[in-house]
Amino acid sequence: MNDQQLLRYSRQILLEQIDIDGQQRLLDSKVLIVGLGGLGGPAALYLAGAGVGTLVLADDDHVDLTNLQRQIIHGTADLDRPKTASAAGRLAALNPEVRVQQLDRRLLGEQLSQAVQGVDVVLDCTDNFTTRQAINSACVAQRRPLVSGAAIRLQGQVSVFDSRRADSPCYQCLYGDGDDVALSCSEAGVIGPLVGMVGSLQALEALKLLAGFGEPLVGRLLLIDALQARFRELRIQRDPGCTCCGTGHA
Repeated sequence: MNDQQLLRYSRQILLEQIDIDGQQRLLDSKVLIVGLGGLGGPAALYLAGAGVGTLVLADDDHVDLTNLQRQIIHGTADLDRPKTASAAGRLAALNPEVRVQQLDRRLLGEQLSQAVQGVDVVLDCTDNFTTRQAINSACVAQRRPLVSGAAIRLQGQVSVFDSRRADSPCYQCLYGDGDDVALSCSEAGVIGPLVGMVGSLQALEALKLLAGFGEPLVGRLLLIDALQARFRELRIQRDPGCTCCGTGHA
């Protein structure tokens, strides 16, 4: 690290849990963020601010006026721009040292597998069950830790699924072989600061995984009740018969 980097990251380097070695690990790390909306936006901003060396941004959507109530990485001037391009511009303004790769397409099949394989941690910031299942399957196959977040109405949740650990469940252990029957934000609504909270927690969990400090949310589901301002934690067990990570896998 040069003097400018030591100054830029000095406040987190002062933390004994991170120090110089942890900061260097962040600078050497690569993270895939799938979805650059209400969750992926704040997550990307905090990871860039913390000095994660490379951020891979994946989203096939364009900025819409209805996004701006909660997707604070985008601005009014970004309307109709690809979300990856809009987000990349904001991240470059925040920290030009961070390398940003844009994937302005929906990741499927081999493309998804290759994207997951090429990074250290994956953040699922998407809003539909089918995509979440595909990301989870790729992370299990490539043995990459997955930081999952979700928010709807006034409820949010965060968890970490780390297939490198024998005791870790995967996303499918928790939700099974479901389908896209849940309402989306466009149908049910969502409050802006809640998605900011979830995205920020996802960034925090990713930093813990990358720099190697603290205890990530593996085997734990953090539930956020924004209406009552309450947090609750549920324990998650690995399913031995899971069709993704267990004996039920074909």
